[in-house]
Amino acid sequence: MSDPYTLVLSFIEDYMSGVSPQSLNKVILIALIAGAVLLLLYIGFFFLLLRIKKMVITKLEKKHGKSLTFQFIERIITVTLIVIFVVLPLGGKHIARSLLGSTAVVAAIVGFAAQEAVKNMFAGLQISIYKPFDVGSRVEFADGTTGVIESLNLRHVVVSLLDTTKAIIPNSAANSMKVISYSYGEVPRSAIFKFPVSYDCDVDKAKEIIRKTICECPLTLNEDKYDESVPNSRCVYFLSLEDSALIMGATVRFPSHFRSEVVKDEINTSVFKALKAGGIEIPYNKMDVNIMNKS
Repeated sequence: MSDPYTLVLSFIEDYMSGVSPQSLNKVILIALIAGAVLLLLYIGFFFLLLRIKKMVITKLEKKHGKSLTFQFIERIITVTLIVIFVVLPLGGKHIARSLLGSTAVVAAIVGFAAQEAVKNMFAGLQISIYKPFDVGSRVEFADGTTGVIESLNLRHVVVSLLDTTKAIIPNSAANSMKVISYSYGEVPRSAIFKFPVSYDCDVDKAKEIIRKTICECPLTLNEDKYDESVPNSRCVYFLSLEDSALIMGATVRFPSHFRSEVVKDEINTSVFKALKAGGIEIPYNKMDVNIMNKS
């Protein structure tokens, strides 16, 4: 019994033998148009899937926030679609035959060459699942790299450093290094502030202005629960007497995803303006210069 391929060829030969040249040209033209339409539909379907993937990931990020898991899944889906719709149709059988028919030496060379890529991919998968850090986390790696996690792909982690330059760290290195995460588990961070005020000022009024300003700041987690009869309810303290100023101190708590520089800028600016508006003098060093006339 003949195979289907031979039967199809013989059918085409029998059919084409009775076709005139004009009809043959029409058949070829129709076949070319049909092929072009099918190719456009195929390409359009591929890009439609990419568009749907992007829309779904974007919607998830808007609902749950940006995450390394979403970034990693998006890149896995993109690579999978490219393999299914581009690589396999163009040379899938040849690739399969090459892999199956390759010798042990070739397989060893390919495996060795792909070892680092595979390590990075699986390390990225582990990072996205166990989340030692996430997008927006402030981290410090064992090699001294310090900054904010910006993104993760199949090969590396992108860290935005304090001077806004980018550090590219392979996933395998980021996964194996010791890392200090200042945002792990969303534990609030804190910073100590000190504010000098004049010896002539009303200390209680200065403390009240500082307390209310800090508690009203949208970047902080401090709540104004001050009760004069409860000492531990205080969040502003008279710390010391210096040569030219009384030092007020405060511990400010803020969410881990806020940069400490931003919080310090906001608190210092707000408290400075509030103290001036409240008539509290902020002392600073002065120098008196006396010019003596020797004549």
